[in-house]
Amino acid sequence: MAASPHSPNSSFRRLRGQRSPAEFAGMVRRAAKEIGETVSCDARYIGRVESGEIRCPNYAYERVFLHMFPGHTLTDLGFSPREAVRGRSAHRVPSPRTPSPPLSLFPGFTHSSKESDVLRRAFMAGGSATVAAAATLNLTLLGAGRRVPARAGESEAAAVEDAVRQIRLLDDRHGADALYRKAAEPLRTAYALLDAGATRQSTEDRLHAGAGELAISVGWLAHDSGRFEDARSHYAEALATARVSGDAALEAHAFSNAAFLAGDCGRPRESVRAAQAGARAARNLGSARLLSLLALREAGGWAGMADRRSCEDALTRAHTHFSRGPAAADPEWMSFFGEAELEFLEARCWAALGEYSRAARHARRAADLQDPHFARNVALYTSELADDLARAGAPDEAAWAGHRVLDLLAEVQSTRVESMLSGTARALVPHQRSPRVGAFLTRHAST
Repeated sequence: MAASPHSPNSSFRRLRGQRSPAEFAGMVRRAAKEIGETVSCDARYIGRVESGEIRCPNYAYERVFLHMFPGHTLTDLGFSPREAVRGRSAHRVPSPRTPSPPLSLFPGFTHSSKESDVLRRAFMAGGSATVAAAATLNLTLLGAGRRVPARAGESEAAAVEDAVRQIRLLDDRHGADALYRKAAEPLRTAYALLDAGATRQSTEDRLHAGAGELAISVGWLAHDSGRFEDARSHYAEALATARVSGDAALEAHAFSNAAFLAGDCGRPRESVRAAQAGARAARNLGSARLLSLLALREAGGWAGMADRRSCEDALTRAHTHFSRGPAAADPEWMSFFGEAELEFLEARCWAALGEYSRAARHARRAADLQDPHFARNVALYTSELADDLARAGAPDEAAWAGHRVLDLLAEVQSTRVESMLSGTARALVPHQRSPRVGAFLTRHAST
């Protein structure tokens, strides 16, 4: 289970010169203070950058590095463009023939540079403008004049898989709210293709897996935008698809998301049962990272029941599995699951157990570790940090983190993040005489 190799960042290494990683990390922290940023930079972080593990820094580090090296771009510093870091397809099954023309289940979310730029501007505009602009991209079920074929082939299976990737990419960058209604359309088409049947068994297997993954992706959009009953229905649909096709990987994924949803709905015992069922489905798949995530889902359920011992046992299992590293068998959808997500999920456990200072330490580490192209996750982790700090008796720090979340909400639409930040604002009201807290509350109210 060897980790995937990274290309060393020799440009950044040259900038460090003769200084030790610890000395250079100190320079980064001092530079951050000069511009009002807070980063938890240490020698380990510098090592991760120089090894190439961190291909693009988060927003806070980006500002600090550009302040330290004026006139340089991130590319000059040896980092990859954000667009190159996220959205690449993994485990793509090549089609044995060249379809003409290709079927698109999510037209308008294709890889055309012009459409991508329009889409980026639309999402940056936010609110109703986002939906209106997205509508101009002709998000219909199929391409113009196309119908569901009598029998689905390789091009249709590939279209379903591409729709899953496109939805995940856009969710990572912009959040779920503006995507959910449009994403339901390709899902209906995917199941229509399943009903039509396939030209060969291997294609039908791909369609089952793709439709199930698409159901989970659409379910997550519903989940993240606060439509919990819709999410529950989509996850159940994916689970049924997995059971019909005997797809253990899809079953594990559906149970993982179902466990997450149950926890958010205040049903911790159901969360534990779903996570344990997911672990049973995943035990022979060869992915330690998947088992780690499922153990974290279970830990969250135990924390919700205030069962500290069971929670700690599950966290230990999660860390043990995670330490075994990535593997070729890791599912494509788990691209979001790295050390940052592990830290975030552990933070949520400690917060549920009422240990807010401990939770804040993990949430801060999650925010610092997260790559910036996962904009929604950066906002989510920082929102968790703000809430934990507010409840740990650090209102000024919580207000600083809250401002960071508001900055990110200019790019991300997530009811989940907005709800968390509203809870933080309520917790900070008793401290509103503090200038920093007062400024945050005023800005939050106006937003």
